[in-house]
Amino acid sequence: MKLLNDWKLIILLCLTLGLAPFFPEPHIVGKIRWIAGGANGMTVKDWFDVVFHGFPFILLVRILIIKLLKKPNVNRE
Repeated sequence: MKLLNDWKLIILLCLTLGLAPFFPEPHIVGKIRWIAGGANGMTVKDWFDVVFHGFPFILLVRILIIKLLKKPNVNRE
C-alpha cells in the first residue's frame, strides 16, 4: 500500500508509462481524442490500452484527493 501513496513513484509513472510513447503525441492523448470523437472502431485491446496508460493518472488524482480531504492534525493542550 505504501507504493500507491508514494508521490515520487506516481509522478514517475505518469511521466513515463502514462505518456509513452511520446512522439508524435503522447499515447494517452491520442486515445482520449479517439474516445472524444466517438470511439468508432475501438477494440477491447484499445480500451485496455486506455486503462493501462491512464492508471498512473488515476493514482495521481487519488493521492491529490486524499491529501486535500485529510484533516490537519492539530494537537491542542
